[in-house]
Amino acid sequence: MYKLLHLMNYDTVYLLMFVPRVFQALLAAYADVKLYNLILHWDTPAVAKWTYFCQLCSWFTWFCCSRTLTNTMETVLTTLALCFYPLPGSKTYNSWKYLSLVSLAVIVRPTALIVWLPLLFYHFCVEQNKLKLVVQRCFPIAALALGVSTLIDSVFYGKWNFLKFNVLHNVAAFYGAHPWHWYFTQGLPVVIGPHLPLFLHGCSLATKKHRILLITILWTTAVYSLLAHKEFRFVYPVLPFCMIFCGMSLAKLQTWRKPAAAALLLFNLIPALYTGLIHQRGSLDVMHDLRQLCDASDTQNSTELLFLMPCHSTPLYSHLHCPLTLRFLECPPDLTGNEEYVDEADVFFSNPLHWLQTSFPSQSTLPSHIVLFDALEKDIASFLEENRFAKQAEIFHTHFPEGRLGRNILIYTRGSETTN
Repeated sequence: MYKLLHLMNYDTVYLLMFVPRVFQALLAAYADVKLYNLILHWDTPAVAKWTYFCQLCSWFTWFCCSRTLTNTMETVLTTLALCFYPLPGSKTYNSWKYLSLVSLAVIVRPTALIVWLPLLFYHFCVEQNKLKLVVQRCFPIAALALGVSTLIDSVFYGKWNFLKFNVLHNVAAFYGAHPWHWYFTQGLPVVIGPHLPLFLHGCSLATKKHRILLITILWTTAVYSLLAHKEFRFVYPVLPFCMIFCGMSLAKLQTWRKPAAAALLLFNLIPALYTGLIHQRGSLDVMHDLRQLCDASDTQNSTELLFLMPCHSTPLYSHLHCPLTLRFLECPPDLTGNEEYVDEADVFFSNPLHWLQTSFPSQSTLPSHIVLFDALEKDIASFLEENRFAKQAEIFHTHFPEGRLGRNILIYTRGSETTN
């Protein structure tokens, strides 16, 4: 998409920012409609209607569906594949389509196979012509997908590097670990959100034909629980499965249906709007201020930005789209087996002043701008004052600062007066 915009000479920073998001949102909307059509043909119209309502209400769907994450694309492809999967009594079954979509999901994010293992096993068990399924369907599609995936990974990352780093070396654990029960006690309940009572009620209503979906949810949550590094977005692909059970619950309710639906909409709307519009917005807002430097850099070549923030705090060049010199704290995982390895970000935050003094021993090496969270401001105040840095902007980030994150993001400019 980025290359297409470039070829059309439309690669402005705003189009680069918003076109991928709109495209992802349209894909997610299409998947939601297909989910409704699936339930309409597989279950009752009431269950289909309320499943669709629950899916549209979900705060986490609002939060993720337009984000250009591999998890979002994995969720879209998983939902579309489910529409052609041989669910008991399904009238939309097409093995070529669903297996192709599953393969594409695995190429995009290999962990999609975790979600699909119980579903594929179930399909194999109920299939009457197993040999034909394996030889004429599964093998050709899987071989093509594996070949394409291996080729892409080999060209861009080196032979078998994806397998080596992500599986054999368990690199993900470097970015944080959670207890084994986290997905059951926090992860999945938070993702399901206010739908949780309806989901539990819907599970109690599950019939034999719904059982494979419930097994898939439990299986996926259990397998992800075995991995050290855990995030809410990892279980996003099973959220549409959960919404089916929520729809069953609302369809079953009689007296309490309207109050439950109204409460569901209200209690999802609040976190959806807050997390989508307010919470941690500073990471994007600060890039708007920094983009003003792109024009200035055309006439002034000394613009250099230093980001003294935790890793991955801002989107950097994708939201600047100009050749400014940027330096940021790095946190690559250790691939050498050094047990005493400490990444640059941890080294900096252990002694910020010492790091700054050794990294910038003379005035000529100093950056023109420093971007930081206000939680760090006191720790490096003497360095900022000594080198004539003045606060240029203070941008709101979050009401709930924690750890190395602050309530606000600050921009300091060397040798200039305070403007905000």
